[in-house]
Amino acid sequence: MTTASNILFTGVWGDYYSGPEAARLGDGYFYALDARTGEVLWQMALGGSVQSGAMTYSVDGKQYVAVAAGNTLFAFGLRR
Repeated sequence: MTTASNILFTGVWGDYYSGPEAARLGDGYFYALDARTGEVLWQMALGGSVQSGAMTYSVDGKQYVAVAAGNTLFAFGLRR
């Protein structure tokens, strides 16, 4: 999912930097990337395999991005 400010949110199974071997561990990571350059802006280990693509929603004017990993739904509030 890409935002209007060119931030790409993606979840992967395994660590982007560790190569295919890390994917076998079953740990999921969620990334925010600069959609123009591919630069990693931030990342978070989710402790379980990513189960879905990112989704977005708004509550009281604040935008959130959510992703399911393992048996948990993670939600991240975006800066305004």
